[in-house]
Amino acid sequence: MSIAFTSWPPELAEHYRQKGYWTDVPMTDILTRHQQNPTDHLALICGERSWTYRQLEHDAERLAASLLQLGVQPGDTALVHLPNVAEFYITFFALMKLGVVPVNALFSHNQHELTVYAEQIRPTLAIVSSGHHLFRQSTFAQTLSEQVTSLKFCLVDGDADFGYSLAAAIAGTLMPCHAFSSQAKKAVSWPELNASDVAFFQLSGGSTGTPKLIPRTHNDYYYSVRASAEICRLDSDTVYLCALPAPHNYTLSSPGALGVFYAGGTVVLAAEPSPMTCFPLIQSHQITMAALVPSAVTLWLQAAADDRSALSSLQWLQVGGAHLGESLARRIYPKLGCHLQQVFGMAEGLVNYTRFEDSEWHVLHTQGRPISDDDEIRIVDENGDDVPRGTPGALLTRGPYTFRGYYNSPEHNRVAFDKDGFYRSGDVVVMTEDGYLMVVGRDKDQINRGGEKVAAEEVENQLLAVPEITQAALVAMPDSVMGEKSCAFIVTTNPKLKPLTIRKHLRMRGIADYKLPDRIEKVDALPMTHVGKIDKKALRQRIANLLKKQSQPQPEKDVLS
Repeated sequence: MSIAFTSWPPELAEHYRQKGYWTDVPMTDILTRHQQNPTDHLALICGERSWTYRQLEHDAERLAASLLQLGVQPGDTALVHLPNVAEFYITFFALMKLGVVPVNALFSHNQHELTVYAEQIRPTLAIVSSGHHLFRQSTFAQTLSEQVTSLKFCLVDGDADFGYSLAAAIAGTLMPCHAFSSQAKKAVSWPELNASDVAFFQLSGGSTGTPKLIPRTHNDYYYSVRASAEICRLDSDTVYLCALPAPHNYTLSSPGALGVFYAGGTVVLAAEPSPMTCFPLIQSHQITMAALVPSAVTLWLQAAADDRSALSSLQWLQVGGAHLGESLARRIYPKLGCHLQQVFGMAEGLVNYTRFEDSEWHVLHTQGRPISDDDEIRIVDENGDDVPRGTPGALLTRGPYTFRGYYNSPEHNRVAFDKDGFYRSGDVVVMTEDGYLMVVGRDKDQINRGGEKVAAEEVENQLLAVPEITQAALVAMPDSVMGEKSCAFIVTTNPKLKPLTIRKHLRMRGIADYKLPDRIEKVDALPMTHVGKIDKKALRQRIANLLKKQSQPQPEKDVLS
Protein backbone atom coordinates (compact mmCIF):
# COMPACT_ATOMS: atom_id res chain seq x y z
CA MET A 1 0.00 0.00 0.00
CA SER A 2 1.43 3.40 -0.98
CA ILE A 3 0.75 6.76 0.69
CA ALA A 4 -1.80 8.93 -1.10
CA PHE A 5 -0.39 12.35 -1.98
CA THR A 6 -0.69 15.16 -4.52
CA SER A 7 1.58 14.20 -7.40
CA TRP A 8 3.00 16.13 -10.34
CA PRO A 9 0.91 16.45 -13.52
CA PRO A 10 1.77 13.62 -15.97
CA GLU A 11 3.25 16.00 -18.55
CA LEU A 12 5.67 17.48 -15.99
CA ALA A 13 6.58 14.04 -14.62
CA GLU A 14 7.42 12.86 -18.15
CA HIS A 15 9.50 15.99 -18.76
CA TYR A 16 11.48 15.44 -15.56
CA ARG A 17 12.20 11.84 -16.60
CA GLN A 18 13.29 12.88 -20.07
CA LYS A 19 15.65 15.46 -18.60
CA GLY A 20 17.19 12.79 -16.35
CA TYR A 21 16.08 14.38 -13.07
CA TRP A 22 13.89 11.43 -12.18
CA THR A 23 15.64 8.10 -12.70
CA ASP A 24 13.05 5.78 -11.10
CA VAL A 25 15.76 4.48 -8.76
CA PRO A 26 14.81 4.34 -5.05
CA MET A 27 16.95 6.12 -2.48
CA THR A 28 18.19 2.85 -1.03
CA ASP A 29 20.68 3.15 -3.91
CA ILE A 30 22.55 5.78 -1.86
CA LEU A 31 24.08 2.95 0.20
CA THR A 32 23.82 -0.07 -2.06
CA ARG A 33 25.78 1.64 -4.86
CA HIS A 34 28.92 1.45 -2.68
CA GLN A 35 28.65 -2.21 -1.70
CA GLN A 36 30.92 -3.43 -4.52
CA ASN A 37 33.65 -0.94 -3.62
CA PRO A 38 36.69 -3.04 -2.60
CA THR A 39 38.11 -0.27 -0.39
CA ASP A 40 35.03 -0.22 1.88
CA HIS A 41 35.42 3.43 2.83
CA LEU A 42 34.46 4.90 6.22
CA ALA A 43 30.89 6.20 6.02
CA LEU A 44 29.93 7.39 9.50
CA ILE A 45 31.56 8.45 12.78
CA CYS A 46 29.53 8.91 15.96
CA GLY A 47 31.61 9.50 19.07
CA GLU A 48 33.95 6.55 19.49
CA ARG A 49 31.92 4.39 17.07
CA SER A 50 32.38 4.20 13.31
CA TRP A 51 30.81 2.41 10.33
CA THR A 52 32.13 1.52 6.90
CA TYR A 53 29.67 1.55 4.01
CA ARG A 54 29.34 -2.24 4.25
CA GLN A 55 28.68 -2.08 7.99
CA LEU A 56 26.13 0.71 7.62
CA GLU A 57 24.23 -1.22 4.96
CA HIS A 58 24.50 -4.43 7.01
CA ASP A 59 23.05 -2.77 10.13
CA ALA A 60 20.22 -1.23 8.09
CA GLU A 61 19.41 -4.67 6.63
CA ARG A 62 19.38 -6.33 10.05
CA LEU A 63 17.11 -3.67 11.50
CA ALA A 64 14.74 -4.01 8.53
CA ALA A 65 14.72 -7.79 9.00
CA SER A 66 13.99 -7.40 12.72
CA LEU A 67 11.06 -5.12 11.95
CA LEU A 68 9.69 -7.65 9.48
CA GLN A 69 10.03 -10.34 12.13
CA LEU A 70 8.19 -8.12 14.57
CA GLY A 71 5.27 -7.68 12.21
CA VAL A 72 5.90 -4.27 10.63
CA GLN A 73 4.70 -4.31 7.02
CA PRO A 74 5.69 -2.48 3.82
CA GLY A 75 3.37 0.50 3.43
CA ASP A 76 3.20 1.14 7.18
CA THR A 77 4.19 4.51 8.60
CA ALA A 78 6.59 5.26 11.46
CA LEU A 79 7.25 8.04 13.94
CA VAL A 80 11.00 8.49 14.49
CA HIS A 81 12.33 10.66 17.32
CA LEU A 82 16.11 10.32 17.64
CA PRO A 83 18.97 12.74 18.36
CA ASN A 84 22.16 13.11 16.31
CA VAL A 85 23.27 9.51 16.61
CA ALA A 86 24.26 6.89 14.04
CA GLU A 87 21.03 5.02 14.76
CA PHE A 88 19.13 7.83 13.02
CA TYR A 89 20.70 6.94 9.65
CA ILE A 90 20.52 3.19 10.27
CA THR A 91 16.80 3.62 10.97
CA PHE A 92 16.31 5.91 7.96
CA PHE A 93 17.77 3.38 5.51
CA ALA A 94 16.17 0.37 7.21
CA LEU A 95 12.68 1.85 6.96
CA MET A 96 13.29 2.87 3.37
CA LYS A 97 14.50 -0.63 2.49
CA LEU A 98 11.36 -2.05 4.05
CA GLY A 99 9.01 0.40 2.34
CA VAL A 100 7.91 1.94 5.65
CA VAL A 101 7.29 5.71 5.44
CA PRO A 102 8.56 7.68 8.46
CA VAL A 103 8.23 11.20 9.74
CA ASN A 104 11.51 12.18 11.37
CA ALA A 105 10.66 14.49 14.26
CA LEU A 106 13.28 16.84 15.66
CA PHE A 107 14.70 15.79 19.01
CA SER A 108 13.68 19.19 20.38
CA HIS A 109 10.04 18.37 19.67
CA ASN A 110 7.82 17.54 22.60
CA GLN A 111 4.55 15.72 23.25
CA HIS A 112 2.45 18.29 21.36
CA GLU A 113 4.38 17.94 18.11
CA LEU A 114 4.79 14.16 18.36
CA THR A 115 1.08 13.68 19.02
CA VAL A 116 0.12 15.87 16.06
CA TYR A 117 2.46 13.98 13.72
CA ALA A 118 1.20 10.60 14.96
CA GLU A 119 -2.42 11.65 14.51
CA GLN A 120 -1.69 12.65 10.90
CA ILE A 121 0.21 9.56 9.71
CA ARG A 122 -1.32 6.91 12.04
CA PRO A 123 2.00 5.06 12.53
CA THR A 124 2.36 1.36 13.22
CA LEU A 125 5.82 1.91 14.68
CA ALA A 126 7.62 4.44 16.88
CA ILE A 127 11.42 4.55 17.20
CA VAL A 128 12.46 6.81 20.06
CA SER A 129 15.30 7.55 22.49
CA SER A 130 15.31 7.22 26.26
CA GLY A 131 17.62 10.25 26.20
CA HIS A 132 14.50 12.39 25.76
CA HIS A 133 12.51 13.07 28.91
CA LEU A 134 9.30 11.86 27.25
CA PHE A 135 10.67 8.33 26.91
CA ARG A 136 12.60 7.81 30.13
CA GLN A 137 9.48 6.03 31.33
CA SER A 138 6.58 4.40 29.51
CA THR A 139 3.89 6.94 30.42
CA PHE A 140 3.84 9.04 27.24
CA ALA A 141 4.44 6.05 24.93
CA GLN A 142 1.46 4.27 26.46
CA THR A 143 -0.70 7.39 26.26
CA LEU A 144 0.25 7.85 22.62
CA SER A 145 -0.59 4.24 21.78
CA GLU A 146 -4.00 4.63 23.42
CA GLN A 147 -4.68 7.90 21.59
CA VAL A 148 -3.33 6.68 18.22
CA THR A 149 -4.58 3.10 18.10
CA SER A 150 -2.59 2.21 14.97
CA LEU A 151 0.62 2.32 17.05
CA LYS A 152 1.56 -1.26 17.89
CA PHE A 153 5.34 -1.34 18.29
CA CYS A 154 7.92 0.86 19.96
CA LEU A 155 11.70 0.54 19.66
CA VAL A 156 13.81 2.44 22.17
CA ASP A 157 17.40 3.58 21.76
CA GLY A 158 18.87 3.32 25.27
CA ASP A 159 17.70 1.80 28.53
CA ALA A 160 13.94 1.60 29.02
CA ASP A 161 11.38 -0.55 30.80
CA PHE A 162 9.03 -0.58 27.79
CA GLY A 163 9.12 -1.38 24.11
CA TYR A 164 11.87 -3.23 22.26
CA SER A 165 15.58 -2.51 22.27
CA LEU A 166 16.66 -0.68 19.11
CA ALA A 167 20.24 -1.90 19.66
CA ALA A 168 19.03 -5.51 19.81
CA ALA A 169 16.95 -5.02 16.67
CA ILE A 170 20.01 -3.68 14.82
CA ALA A 171 22.11 -6.57 16.11
CA GLY A 172 19.46 -9.05 15.00
CA THR A 173 18.76 -10.25 18.55
CA LEU A 174 15.45 -8.53 19.23
CA MET A 175 14.53 -8.94 22.92
CA PRO A 176 11.26 -7.31 24.06
CA CYS A 177 10.88 -5.70 27.47
CA HIS A 178 7.24 -4.99 26.67
CA ALA A 179 5.18 -5.10 23.47
CA PHE A 180 2.21 -2.98 22.53
CA SER A 181 1.03 -5.98 20.55
CA SER A 182 1.33 -9.75 20.58
CA GLN A 183 0.97 -10.06 16.81
CA ALA A 184 2.39 -13.23 15.34
CA LYS A 185 5.83 -12.82 13.79
CA LYS A 186 6.12 -13.75 10.16
CA ALA A 187 8.74 -13.33 7.48
CA VAL A 188 8.03 -11.00 4.57
CA SER A 189 10.26 -10.74 1.48
CA TRP A 190 11.87 -7.40 0.65
CA PRO A 191 9.39 -5.24 -1.22
CA GLU A 192 10.05 -3.86 -4.68
CA LEU A 193 10.12 -0.10 -4.19
CA ASN A 194 8.41 2.26 -6.60
CA ALA A 195 10.47 5.45 -6.90
CA SER A 196 7.28 7.43 -7.58
CA ASP A 197 6.01 6.60 -4.09
CA VAL A 198 6.50 8.64 -0.92
CA ALA A 199 9.81 7.75 0.74
CA PHE A 200 9.32 9.80 3.93
CA PHE A 201 7.68 12.92 5.32
CA GLN A 202 9.58 16.14 5.86
CA LEU A 203 8.52 18.72 8.43
CA SER A 204 7.29 22.14 7.44
CA GLY A 205 8.23 25.22 9.44
CA GLY A 206 4.71 26.33 8.61
CA SER A 207 2.80 29.40 9.68
CA THR A 208 -0.46 27.80 10.81
CA GLY A 209 -1.74 26.22 14.00
CA THR A 210 -1.09 22.58 13.06
CA PRO A 211 2.38 21.40 11.96
CA LYS A 212 2.20 20.26 8.33
CA LEU A 213 3.88 17.23 6.72
CA ILE A 214 5.58 17.22 3.33
CA PRO A 215 5.51 13.98 1.33
CA ARG A 216 8.85 13.46 -0.45
CA THR A 217 9.14 10.80 -3.13
CA HIS A 218 12.23 8.76 -3.98
CA ASN A 219 12.40 10.38 -7.42
CA ASP A 220 12.19 14.01 -6.36
CA TYR A 221 14.36 13.78 -3.25
CA TYR A 222 17.06 11.61 -4.80
CA TYR A 223 17.41 14.13 -7.62
CA SER A 224 17.93 16.92 -5.07
CA VAL A 225 20.58 14.81 -3.28
CA ARG A 226 22.48 13.93 -6.46
CA ALA A 227 22.40 17.46 -7.87
CA SER A 228 23.46 18.95 -4.52
CA ALA A 229 26.39 16.57 -4.26
CA GLU A 230 27.53 17.58 -7.73
CA ILE A 231 27.15 21.33 -7.13
CA CYS A 232 29.02 21.07 -3.82
CA ARG A 233 31.75 18.92 -5.40
CA LEU A 234 31.50 16.11 -2.89
CA ASP A 235 33.68 13.04 -3.29
CA SER A 236 35.16 10.21 -1.22
CA ASP A 237 37.59 12.67 0.41
CA THR A 238 34.76 14.82 1.82
CA VAL A 239 34.48 14.69 5.61
CA TYR A 240 31.24 16.41 6.61
CA LEU A 241 30.28 17.65 10.07
CA CYS A 242 26.59 17.24 10.92
CA ALA A 243 26.11 19.45 13.98
CA LEU A 244 22.61 20.77 13.30
CA PRO A 245 19.65 18.40 13.79
CA ALA A 246 20.08 15.42 11.46
CA PRO A 247 16.41 15.33 10.26
CA HIS A 248 16.56 18.92 8.96
CA ASN A 249 16.32 19.13 5.18
CA TYR A 250 19.48 21.27 5.26
CA THR A 251 21.65 18.67 7.02
CA LEU A 252 19.93 15.71 5.38
CA SER A 253 20.16 16.64 1.71
CA SER A 254 21.60 20.13 1.01
CA PRO A 255 23.90 18.33 0.35
CA GLY A 256 23.83 17.01 3.92
CA ALA A 257 24.57 13.50 5.06
CA LEU A 258 22.71 11.88 2.17
CA GLY A 259 24.76 13.84 -0.35
CA VAL A 260 27.96 12.76 1.39
CA PHE A 261 26.84 9.12 1.51
CA TYR A 262 25.96 9.30 -2.20
CA ALA A 263 29.45 10.63 -2.99
CA GLY A 264 31.17 8.03 -0.78
CA GLY A 265 32.52 10.50 1.80
CA THR A 266 32.40 10.44 5.58
CA VAL A 267 29.79 11.96 7.92
CA VAL A 268 30.84 12.95 11.45
CA LEU A 269 28.04 13.54 13.95
CA ALA A 270 28.07 16.21 16.64
CA ALA A 271 25.47 16.50 19.37
CA GLU A 272 25.14 20.25 18.85
CA PRO A 273 26.91 23.08 16.98
CA SER A 274 28.87 24.85 19.73
CA PRO A 275 32.60 25.48 19.15
CA MET A 276 33.37 23.52 22.33
CA THR A 277 31.81 20.43 20.75
CA CYS A 278 32.73 20.96 17.10
CA PHE A 279 36.29 22.31 17.08
CA PRO A 280 37.81 19.15 18.62
CA LEU A 281 35.86 16.99 16.13
CA ILE A 282 37.11 19.09 13.20
CA GLN A 283 40.70 18.69 14.36
CA SER A 284 40.44 15.01 15.27
CA HIS A 285 38.70 13.86 12.07
CA GLN A 286 40.16 16.45 9.66
CA ILE A 287 36.71 17.64 8.68
CA THR A 288 36.58 19.46 5.33
CA MET A 289 32.98 20.76 5.27
CA ALA A 290 30.43 21.90 7.85
CA ALA A 291 26.93 23.39 7.81
CA LEU A 292 25.72 26.04 10.26
CA VAL A 293 23.02 28.63 10.83
CA PRO A 294 24.10 32.28 11.31
CA SER A 295 23.67 32.24 15.10
CA ALA A 296 26.16 29.36 15.35
CA VAL A 297 28.56 31.16 13.00
CA THR A 298 28.69 34.04 15.48
CA LEU A 299 29.77 31.65 18.25
CA TRP A 300 32.41 30.03 16.01
CA LEU A 301 33.84 33.45 15.12
CA GLN A 302 34.10 34.39 18.79
CA ALA A 303 35.83 31.11 19.67
CA ALA A 304 38.22 31.27 16.70
CA ALA A 305 39.38 34.72 17.72
CA ASP A 306 41.45 33.06 20.43
CA ASP A 307 42.71 30.07 18.42
CA ARG A 308 41.64 28.72 15.05
CA SER A 309 44.33 26.04 14.76
CA ALA A 310 41.71 23.30 15.15
CA LEU A 311 40.05 24.46 11.91
CA SER A 312 43.02 24.01 9.57
CA SER A 313 41.35 21.15 7.63
CA LEU A 314 38.04 22.99 7.13
CA GLN A 315 37.70 24.08 3.49
CA TRP A 316 34.02 25.03 3.15
CA LEU A 317 31.44 26.36 5.57
CA GLN A 318 27.83 26.29 4.43
CA VAL A 319 25.53 28.83 6.05
CA GLY A 320 21.76 28.64 5.69
CA GLY A 321 18.53 28.27 7.62
CA ALA A 322 18.26 32.02 8.23
CA HIS A 323 19.46 35.22 6.60
CA LEU A 324 23.23 35.78 6.76
CA GLY A 325 24.15 39.45 6.95
CA GLU A 326 26.97 40.75 4.76
CA SER A 327 29.08 41.94 7.71
CA LEU A 328 29.00 38.45 9.26
CA ALA A 329 29.66 36.81 5.89
CA ARG A 330 32.77 38.95 5.37
CA ARG A 331 34.33 37.72 8.61
CA ILE A 332 34.16 33.99 7.80
CA TYR A 333 37.22 33.61 5.57
CA PRO A 334 39.56 35.96 7.51
CA LYS A 335 38.57 34.56 10.93
CA LEU A 336 37.83 30.88 10.22
CA GLY A 337 40.15 30.36 7.25
CA CYS A 338 37.51 28.57 5.13
CA HIS A 339 35.37 29.52 2.16
CA LEU A 340 31.69 30.42 2.51
CA GLN A 341 28.85 28.78 0.60
CA GLN A 342 25.44 30.32 1.16
CA VAL A 343 22.42 27.99 1.08
CA PHE A 344 18.77 28.98 0.83
CA GLY A 345 16.34 26.10 0.77
CA MET A 346 13.10 24.74 2.14
CA ALA A 347 11.82 21.34 3.16
CA GLU A 348 9.08 21.81 0.58
CA GLY A 349 11.65 21.61 -2.21
CA LEU A 350 13.54 24.50 -3.79
CA VAL A 351 17.23 24.74 -2.83
CA ASN A 352 19.66 27.48 -3.89
CA TYR A 353 23.45 27.55 -3.56
CA THR A 354 26.20 30.01 -4.26
CA ARG A 355 28.68 28.14 -6.44
CA PHE A 356 32.35 27.66 -5.70
CA GLU A 357 33.28 29.62 -8.82
CA ASP A 358 31.03 32.58 -7.95
CA SER A 359 32.37 36.09 -7.48
CA GLU A 360 32.96 37.47 -4.00
CA TRP A 361 29.97 39.78 -4.44
CA HIS A 362 27.60 36.88 -5.13
CA VAL A 363 28.90 34.85 -2.17
CA LEU A 364 28.63 37.75 0.27
CA HIS A 365 25.38 39.34 -0.91
CA THR A 366 23.17 36.58 -2.32
CA GLN A 367 21.73 33.27 -1.15
CA GLY A 368 22.60 31.54 -4.42
CA ARG A 369 20.67 30.31 -7.43
CA PRO A 370 18.47 27.22 -7.86
CA ILE A 371 19.76 23.68 -8.32
CA SER A 372 17.93 22.99 -11.56
CA ASP A 373 17.31 24.69 -14.90
CA ASP A 374 13.72 23.50 -14.43
CA ASP A 375 13.26 25.21 -11.08
CA GLU A 376 10.59 27.70 -12.12
CA ILE A 377 10.64 30.94 -10.12
CA ARG A 378 8.02 33.66 -9.94
CA ILE A 379 8.43 36.78 -7.81
CA VAL A 380 5.15 38.61 -7.46
CA ASP A 381 3.56 41.63 -5.82
CA GLU A 382 0.54 41.60 -3.50
CA ASN A 383 -1.76 41.31 -6.52
CA GLY A 384 0.05 38.23 -7.84
CA ASP A 385 1.68 40.10 -10.73
CA ASP A 386 5.32 39.48 -11.61
CA VAL A 387 7.72 42.20 -10.46
CA PRO A 388 10.79 43.40 -12.39
CA ARG A 389 14.17 41.93 -11.48
CA GLY A 390 15.74 43.85 -8.63
CA THR A 391 12.34 44.48 -7.02
CA PRO A 392 11.30 42.65 -3.81
CA GLY A 393 8.36 40.30 -4.06
CA ALA A 394 6.86 37.06 -2.80
CA LEU A 395 8.63 33.91 -3.99
CA LEU A 396 6.59 31.25 -5.82
CA THR A 397 8.21 28.12 -7.20
CA ARG A 398 7.61 24.74 -8.80
CA GLY A 399 10.04 22.18 -10.15
CA PRO A 400 11.29 18.58 -10.21
CA TYR A 401 11.86 18.37 -6.45
CA THR A 402 9.31 20.88 -5.10
CA PHE A 403 6.28 19.11 -3.68
CA ARG A 404 2.73 19.62 -4.91
CA GLY A 405 0.76 19.54 -1.66
CA TYR A 406 0.94 19.07 2.11
CA TYR A 407 -0.22 15.69 3.37
CA ASN A 408 -3.98 15.47 3.99
CA SER A 409 -4.35 19.27 3.97
CA PRO A 410 -6.66 20.16 1.05
CA GLU A 411 -7.88 23.44 2.53
CA HIS A 412 -4.39 24.68 3.34
CA ASN A 413 -3.12 23.58 -0.07
CA ARG A 414 -5.67 25.81 -1.77
CA VAL A 415 -3.91 28.76 -0.13
CA ALA A 416 -0.33 27.43 -0.32
CA PHE A 417 -0.41 26.91 -4.11
CA ASP A 418 -1.61 29.04 -7.01
CA LYS A 419 -3.78 27.70 -9.82
CA ASP A 420 -0.71 26.63 -11.84
CA GLY A 421 0.80 24.57 -9.03
CA PHE A 422 3.38 27.13 -7.91
CA TYR A 423 4.15 26.88 -4.19
CA ARG A 424 3.92 30.12 -2.21
CA SER A 425 7.06 29.84 -0.10
CA GLY A 426 6.33 32.80 2.19
CA ASP A 427 9.74 34.33 1.46
CA VAL A 428 10.23 37.86 0.17
CA VAL A 429 13.14 37.90 -2.25
CA VAL A 430 14.91 39.94 -4.89
CA MET A 431 16.23 38.28 -8.06
CA THR A 432 19.39 39.74 -9.56
CA GLU A 433 19.80 40.21 -13.30
CA ASP A 434 21.84 36.99 -13.46
CA GLY A 435 19.26 34.87 -11.60
CA TYR A 436 20.57 34.84 -8.02
CA LEU A 437 18.17 35.26 -5.09
CA MET A 438 18.55 37.65 -2.19
CA VAL A 439 16.24 36.95 0.75
CA VAL A 440 14.92 40.15 2.30
CA GLY A 441 12.13 38.92 4.58
CA ARG A 442 9.04 36.78 5.10
CA ASP A 443 5.41 37.35 4.22
CA LYS A 444 4.24 34.37 6.27
CA ASP A 445 3.36 34.69 9.94
CA GLN A 446 6.48 32.90 11.12
CA ILE A 447 9.52 33.58 13.29
CA ASN A 448 12.90 32.27 12.14
CA ARG A 449 14.61 31.70 15.48
CA GLY A 450 18.20 30.89 14.58
CA GLY A 451 17.07 28.54 11.81
CA GLU A 452 14.19 26.97 13.77
CA LYS A 453 10.85 28.06 12.31
CA VAL A 454 8.13 28.99 14.83
CA ALA A 455 4.56 29.22 13.56
CA ALA A 456 2.94 32.18 15.30
CA GLU A 457 -0.60 30.81 15.16
CA GLU A 458 0.41 27.53 16.80
CA VAL A 459 1.93 29.32 19.82
CA GLU A 460 -0.90 31.83 19.99
CA ASN A 461 -3.42 29.00 20.26
CA GLN A 462 -1.43 27.59 23.18
CA LEU A 463 -1.28 31.00 24.87
CA LEU A 464 -5.05 31.42 24.56
CA ALA A 465 -5.47 28.17 26.49
CA VAL A 466 -4.16 30.00 29.57
CA PRO A 467 -7.41 30.99 31.38
CA GLU A 468 -6.25 34.52 32.23
CA ILE A 469 -5.18 35.39 28.66
CA THR A 470 -7.93 36.80 26.46
CA GLN A 471 -5.86 37.88 23.44
CA ALA A 472 -2.39 36.93 22.20
CA ALA A 473 -0.11 37.80 19.30
CA LEU A 474 3.35 36.39 18.66
CA VAL A 475 5.77 38.42 16.54
CA ALA A 476 9.44 38.41 15.65
CA MET A 477 11.84 40.75 17.39
CA PRO A 478 15.41 41.39 16.23
CA ASP A 479 18.26 39.59 17.98
CA SER A 480 21.98 40.05 17.32
CA VAL A 481 22.79 36.34 17.78
CA MET A 482 19.69 34.40 16.67
CA GLY A 483 18.59 36.84 13.98
CA GLU A 484 15.07 36.76 15.35
CA LYS A 485 13.48 35.83 18.65
CA SER A 486 9.82 35.76 19.59
CA CYS A 487 7.82 38.27 21.59
CA ALA A 488 4.29 37.52 22.78
CA PHE A 489 1.94 40.45 23.32
CA ILE A 490 -0.92 39.42 25.60
CA VAL A 491 -4.10 40.92 27.01
CA THR A 492 -4.85 39.40 30.40
CA THR A 493 -7.50 39.61 33.09
CA ASN A 494 -4.77 39.07 35.70
CA PRO A 495 -2.30 41.99 35.88
CA LYS A 496 -0.08 39.91 38.20
CA LEU A 497 0.28 37.03 35.71
CA LYS A 498 4.00 36.34 35.43
CA PRO A 499 5.91 35.29 32.30
CA LEU A 500 7.35 32.35 34.25
CA THR A 501 3.81 31.10 34.96
CA ILE A 502 2.89 31.42 31.27
CA ARG A 503 5.96 29.51 30.11
CA LYS A 504 5.30 26.82 32.71
CA HIS A 505 1.77 26.43 31.35
CA LEU A 506 3.07 26.13 27.78
CA ARG A 507 5.60 23.50 28.85
CA MET A 508 2.81 21.54 30.53
CA ARG A 509 0.96 21.59 27.19
CA GLY A 510 3.99 19.90 25.66
CA ILE A 511 5.32 22.32 23.06
CA ALA A 512 9.00 22.37 22.14
CA ASP A 513 11.19 24.71 24.17
CA TYR A 514 12.34 26.71 21.13
CA LYS A 515 8.69 27.74 20.57
CA LEU A 516 8.35 29.29 24.04
CA PRO A 517 8.11 33.11 23.77
CA ASP A 518 11.48 34.70 24.48
CA ARG A 519 9.74 37.80 25.79
CA ILE A 520 6.21 38.50 26.99
CA GLU A 521 4.68 41.98 26.96
CA LYS A 522 1.34 42.78 28.62
CA VAL A 523 -0.83 45.33 26.84
CA ASP A 524 -4.28 46.75 27.44
CA ALA A 525 -5.36 46.01 23.87
CA LEU A 526 -3.83 44.71 20.66
CA PRO A 527 -3.66 47.14 17.71
CA MET A 528 -5.97 46.27 14.83
CA THR A 529 -5.81 46.89 11.09
CA HIS A 530 -8.65 48.57 9.20
CA VAL A 531 -10.04 45.14 8.27
CA GLY A 532 -10.17 44.01 11.90
CA LYS A 533 -7.02 41.85 12.04
CA ILE A 534 -4.29 42.16 14.66
CA ASP A 535 -1.74 44.65 13.35
CA LYS A 536 1.44 42.62 13.73
CA LYS A 537 3.45 45.14 11.75
CA ALA A 538 2.74 47.68 14.47
CA LEU A 539 3.64 45.16 17.17
CA ARG A 540 6.94 44.30 15.48
CA GLN A 541 7.78 47.99 15.25
CA ARG A 542 6.79 48.49 18.88
CA ILE A 543 9.11 45.79 20.22
CA ALA A 544 11.93 46.90 17.91
CA ASN A 545 11.64 50.46 19.22
CA LEU A 546 11.55 49.21 22.81
CA LEU A 547 14.66 47.09 22.33
CA LYS A 548 16.47 49.98 20.68
CA LYS A 549 15.57 52.29 23.57
CA GLN A 550 16.70 49.73 26.16
CA SER A 551 20.04 49.24 24.39
CA GLN A 552 20.89 52.95 24.53
CA PRO A 553 23.03 54.10 27.47
CA GLN A 554 21.01 55.97 30.06
CA PRO A 555 22.23 59.42 31.21
CA GLU A 556 23.73 59.47 34.64
CA LYS A 557 21.59 61.06 37.32
CA ASP A 558 22.96 63.90 39.42
CA VAL A 559 23.65 62.84 42.97
CA LEU A 560 23.20 65.53 45.63
CA SER A 561 25.32 65.16 48.72
